[in-house]
Amino acid sequence: MDVFRFGLRYWKKFIPLSLLSKLFSLIAIVCDLTIPLLSAGLLDYIIAYDPADPPASGLLDFLYTGSLGAPGSWELFGNLALIFAGVLITRLVFLYCKNVTFQWCGLRMECVLREQTYAKLLDLDGETIARYNMGELLTTMNRDTIIFKEMYSRIFMNIFDSVVSIILSIVLLATLDTYLLIIPLALTPFIVIALVSYLKRARKLFASIREGYSAINLDVQENVDAVRIVRSFAAEDEEIRKFDECNGRVRDLSCREVRLTAKFNSIFLAFQQIGYVGTVVIAVLLVLSGDIALGALTAATTYVTKIISHITQISRAFFMMQNQLVSGGRLRHFLTEESAVPDCPSALVCSARPHIEFRDVSFTLGEKQVLKHISLDVPYGKKVGLMGGTGSGKSALLKMLSRIFDATAGEVTIDGKDVREYPLEQVRAAYSYVFQDVFLFSNTVDANVAFAHPDCTEEDVFRATDIAQASTFIKKLPDGYGTIVGERGVGLSGGQKQRISIARALIKGSPVLILDDASSALDMATEKRVLAAIKRHCPENTLFIATHRVSSVMDCDEILFLRDGEIIERGTAEELIRLGGAFAAIWKLQTSDGQLDDSSYGAGEE
Repeated sequence: MDVFRFGLRYWKKFIPLSLLSKLFSLIAIVCDLTIPLLSAGLLDYIIAYDPADPPASGLLDFLYTGSLGAPGSWELFGNLALIFAGVLITRLVFLYCKNVTFQWCGLRMECVLREQTYAKLLDLDGETIARYNMGELLTTMNRDTIIFKEMYSRIFMNIFDSVVSIILSIVLLATLDTYLLIIPLALTPFIVIALVSYLKRARKLFASIREGYSAINLDVQENVDAVRIVRSFAAEDEEIRKFDECNGRVRDLSCREVRLTAKFNSIFLAFQQIGYVGTVVIAVLLVLSGDIALGALTAATTYVTKIISHITQISRAFFMMQNQLVSGGRLRHFLTEESAVPDCPSALVCSARPHIEFRDVSFTLGEKQVLKHISLDVPYGKKVGLMGGTGSGKSALLKMLSRIFDATAGEVTIDGKDVREYPLEQVRAAYSYVFQDVFLFSNTVDANVAFAHPDCTEEDVFRATDIAQASTFIKKLPDGYGTIVGERGVGLSGGQKQRISIARALIKGSPVLILDDASSALDMATEKRVLAAIKRHCPENTLFIATHRVSSVMDCDEILFLRDGEIIERGTAEELIRLGGAFAAIWKLQTSDGQLDDSSYGAGEE
């Protein structure tokens, strides 16, 4: 029931149009069920009419009592033919209206679900997203939204149509002769028992098929991202083997679904045939005994066939619903995920000159304590350098600034207020972040640079790329700033991608600039020019630099050296060198062979 209620939240806005669709369907059903009575009238009053032995009374006798022509006359035949055609056309028109309206509702719900899942993806924190693999996320956002909406649009509509058709068919059968209800009533318990026995097996099977498609999506996505690695290791055969395993599993599961569905359909088709034959036998006996007319026999067999057919259709609907419930359950689980970094609906606004402070901050991720008792005061305009080995906590500390992670103890403040008291949008607007893992969109170079402000001018883009020392190589690209970069920046070197990402951060224009190992792919000469240009053009901005190179932080106001999440040294470069500790050791290592001499790098990379 939770899945039904969850889906109803998205379907309820379409309920008025859905009800209109059901009205169209009701009219079409009434027309469809009128056709057997008209056919019976044509048989009893035109084709096999005997004045000496008139047929028993029926629902449409008013049509044959002379107003449309005498029984057995061409006039009556012509008028009945026109009525027959009118009913058929009316049915087709309302079927068209029904199909258009309920399909429109379904597509709108699918669109809303996809928008919601995408918004949720952007809203959740990195730790929560990491619980899902990429194949699972792609399946949730695409396949699950399509399948789940089918339950509210198509399946519920089919159930409504079947229930209404069954009720009206039973009423019409009862008006012909109550004995004709024996076969449908006798078969119903067996149909229900057969349905229940299949539902559990169907849901488990559909869940396994969904997991199989998730595995395929994950495998394809990973190989698209890692295609160069696969080729460089000549591992194509191994990756093909892995894909074939995933693909073979989905094939085997799908074959099981086909066999289960075929068995299911065969059983219900058998019930349908039994119902048809049984009704024909009973109807023939009633005709021979004179209880019903010959036309009523044809109408009765049609109605019994419809009853059994619609009972079968309801059974199939519940069978297919198992697949939709699996998808709905996955969607519900994803859309009700609670972010570990919740937004705050306050009206607080970050100042244009934020004063940042870490107050005895500790952070635990899973079972690992990533940061321990970090205290740091950063008034606006301060330049802070972060150094330490891999896994020392530099990136985690920087991610806490923009609430990618939240402190598990202590607090990070902006202008004296805990960042958790600000809206997330306000907090993140205060920072221009350059991640160590550069990501570029499959778009033009200038669109990537202008990502934060798509409406910025060309001059703004040129200025940002000049500061990032990127304009020279960009102009040499085939279409300059209009060059389409490949997915994730394929076709550009690591240093080129880093400089574009630095330009992207500069365009944002936030008061705090964060460089998280953002120049690791640059040679030292280029890095020095980039940092000098940033400090020259953004002299008042607060600057955080996380790096493994001492050259990047030599002129910072304060340098923090981290190890295992703790600050083990802090001070200016001169103070740390005099201290003779970990920073001094790295400084000696990196300067002993002249690595800080710009001349050894010529003009730098383009």
